[in-house]
Parts: sequence; C-alpha cells; structure tokens
Amino acid sequence: MNWRTETVPEQREVECEDSAPSNEQANSLLENQPGWAEPATLADELLPVESFDDVMLPESMRPWVVDIAERLQCPADYPAVSAMVVLAGIVGRKIGIRPQRKTPWLVVPNLWGAVIGRPGLMKTPAMQEPLSVLKRLEIEAKAEYELAVREHDTSLIVAKATQEVRKGELRAAIKDRKGVAKIAAELQSLIPSDPVRHRYLVNDSTVEKLGELLNENPNGLTLFRDELTGFLKSLDREGREGARAFFLEAWNGDGRFTYDRIGRGTLDIPAAIVSIIGAIQPGPLSEYIRKQAAGGAGDDGLLQRFQLAVWPDCPTSWRNVDRYPDTAAKRVAFAMFQRLVDLDAAALSAEREDGEHVPFLRFSEAAQKIFDGWRAELEERLRSGEEHPTVESHLAKFRSLVPSLALLIHLADEPDGGPVTEAALSKAVTWARYLESHASRIYGSIAQPSLGAAHRLAAKIENGSLTDCFTLRDVYRNGWSGLTDRKHVAAAVDVLVDHDWLRAEEPKTEGRPTIIHHINPRIVADAATKR
Repeated sequence: MNWRTETVPEQREVECEDSAPSNEQANSLLENQPGWAEPATLADELLPVESFDDVMLPESMRPWVVDIAERLQCPADYPAVSAMVVLAGIVGRKIGIRPQRKTPWLVVPNLWGAVIGRPGLMKTPAMQEPLSVLKRLEIEAKAEYELAVREHDTSLIVAKATQEVRKGELRAAIKDRKGVAKIAAELQSLIPSDPVRHRYLVNDSTVEKLGELLNENPNGLTLFRDELTGFLKSLDREGREGARAFFLEAWNGDGRFTYDRIGRGTLDIPAAIVSIIGAIQPGPLSEYIRKQAAGGAGDDGLLQRFQLAVWPDCPTSWRNVDRYPDTAAKRVAFAMFQRLVDLDAAALSAEREDGEHVPFLRFSEAAQKIFDGWRAELEERLRSGEEHPTVESHLAKFRSLVPSLALLIHLADEPDGGPVTEAALSKAVTWARYLESHASRIYGSIAQPSLGAAHRLAAKIENGSLTDCFTLRDVYRNGWSGLTDRKHVAAAVDVLVDHDWLRAEEPKTEGRPTIIHHINPRIVADAATKR
C-alpha cells in the first residue's frame, strides 16, 4: 500500500490511502482516528409508492387482471396498466367525455402507459396477456380482410367485363353528345372500392406508415414497444422533430395532422390518435430524465404524457403457481372488450353537436360536483409553485387523465351507458392518487438529485473505488454514471458530510487551495469487513 502525507490546517499529519485498506488496516484507522460520529443511514433514494389496489379496476376485468398477476407472480400494476391502455385503444374516438357542463372542452380517453422495473420482474409477459385481446382482434380482422379481398377480386372481374360491354353506349353518347357524364359516372361506379384491413395493434412502424394506417383506421391504434428507451431516444434525434410532433398530437386524440414530404407528397390524417404501452428499466429511465432536465429538452411534455407510468416495489416473496388461466374471468373480460369494439354511441345516450366528429357523455350531477372539487384542488397545487416544473407538467395532464379513466371504467361496467357515474369517477380519482405517488418516484432523480448522487457516491466508497483524501475532481473525472458533473458531485459530498460519512479539509499548500475529503473510518472498516 502506498501512503502520502499532507499537512492540514491543524498542522497534524494525516495519512491518506491510495487504495482500499485491508480489514486489519481499516480497524487500525478506526482506533487511531477518534472523534468521528456514527455515520447516519441515507434516506432511500426511491420515494415510497402506493401499492396497487385492484378495486380501481372495472369490475368486468378485475378478476382477469388479478389472475394474470397471481399466475405470473408479478406486481399487479403491470397487467392492470396494460389492460387499461388496451381498453383505451379499443374505445378510441368512438366516444369522449365533456368534463364541464357548458364549455366545449372534450376529452378523448386516450392513454399512454409505461411499466418500470429491473429485468426479471415479468414485465413483458404481464403486458402480453392483456395485449392478447388486440392480437385476437387482429387475427379476426385479417381473416375478414382476406375474405373481402377475394370478394373484391370477383367483383372487379364483373365490373371490368360490364364496362367493356357498355363502352359502346359511351361512344354513342359521345357521338350524339347526350348523357355522356351520366354513363361515365355509371361505369366508374361499377369499380368496387379496395377493401381495408382493420388494424388494432402495431409494433414498429415509421410515423408516415402509421399515418397511412390511421387514415384507414380513424378510431385509432395501439402501439406496443417492449423497450421504450429506444422509442424515446429515437424521437430526440436531430431530424425527427416531425415524428415527435406527430406523437404529441396523437396523444390528444382529437385533432388532425398533416405531413408534407418530398417524394411522398402530402398526407392528411384527419384523426391522429395512438395509444402506447411499453416497458423500461429504472436505470435508462432515470438517465433519460436527467438528460432531458439538464438539456432543457422535453419541455413539450412528451414523457409526461405517459400518465399510466408505474414503478412498483420489487416483490419480496415468490411462490410457484402452476395452474390454468381463469377461463371464466377471461371470458367476461373478452366479452366486455368485444362489446366496446362494436360500441354504438347513440345507444349509450351520447350527445353529438353539429360539426363534431366525436360523440360524448357527461358526468352525472353527483359525479360532476366531485370532479369540480377535485379539479379545484389540483389547479391550486399547479399554481402554488411548490412542485418541480417537470412534476408539475406531469400533474397538469391529470386534468384529462381522471375524466378519461372515469369514462373508460364507466363504459366497461355500464353496458347501458348514460351519464358517467360517481362510482366510476371515484375509481378514477383513486387511480390519480396512486399514479401521483409513482410519478414522484419516477421524477425523484431530478426533484432530489443530491440524494441520488449521494447514494452513487456512497456505493463507490463502500466498494473501494474511492479512497480517503479524495477531491471532487477525483470523482467526476472517472465518468461514473450520475457523477460526471462537478455540481452533482459537490451536492453528493454535502449530503455525505451532513450524514457524517465525510469530513472536508483544506490542506495548507503553496499552490491553489484544494479541499480534500476524509472518509469516516467506521465506513472504511465496515466496507473492508464486507469485502
């Protein structure tokens, strides 16, 4: 082991290590450096979150989602969020809700969801089971399309033959200058329209192709991305501004979008609406959030549109569940989804105003009072200035989230429709409280960056990567994740000094003053013992 001696203000000799000490040397340090307090435990880097309560789910899908979570032994949050996004994707623009009595404010119940967790927590299987609803609809729609193509080909043969027969009539009409337009129109009408394949689910598509699919499927589509990191980063790349703008508009679900491309021409999308569900790991997500906040990018609220983003605690227990799926529960859920595929807004007593493409329901009188009170509290919070701007942006989108969830729950459990009930709104408000706790955890890396950096610095001390008498430069020049910025490293050091992990001293030197940091020998001794 190499040792160096530096003089500190008290003119005493301080021994500094260049490498992690052995257990014996660490205990010697502990005996020879009295006066250090017992290091305090750092607060958890992850903020607490509410556990998922299945009472928030529509009754028609509740047993099905619970069964999925039990069989997979995964957090119920994962299949629940996926199922709600699937529900939103099926309803799409068939019907919306007006959260106020008199204003024209319309909410289309579109949802984006993200399930967050480390590898091995069954995120993908938990999403795949609810998505099987859309896959089943895709298979059925494909079979219908193939049949329609065969019928179209037959009709086309007949139409062309008929045109050949009637071309003589057209030539005679041209010669006599009588009825030309009428005959030409009749011949044109003989050509059958090309069949359209109904789509529900897409996985990987350019936005231009997605726009074409939306023109054929104006009710909307659901996009599944097993790994959301790549999707988010792709929208950050230079030259992808148009794609980013498209998805921002497609979240709202109530507008149109137009592409103008050389070679492709102009593509008008009258109804831009896409639901999204995907998974992401905590590390890449936190890094992405920090970079967005530091660079000032992302102020458009793209990430905050993932309102159904959940980061549950990792289960502490596991049991082997080897049984068949609950067929009865699955059948009830699938019947509900099929009913909403064929949803007739008029039969649900929905209103429609002239010039509006989306029919709508309203809250019942009792539910309206509850919503108005809930929203008043939300608006006061958003104007208080107490929330981090990124969190504030996320919470602001709860204005539409709660009405969306209330409408979807109402549609799932009330086949006869009518005003959105107090019971449905109560579930939606519970969802909002639950999701807010998860948002606090998700954005914790920027709302309390010093604590996160302190945890990362503490880990480097405990594993011996960082030894006594280090400077800030010794830390950030290593390029460790979350510790590459001098400001973040300084904040982390301040936290560890406050918790008696470190002491800062300024040795007397002839050159520029440099602050060195001493590690509590108790930390060194404990770390050496563990190693």
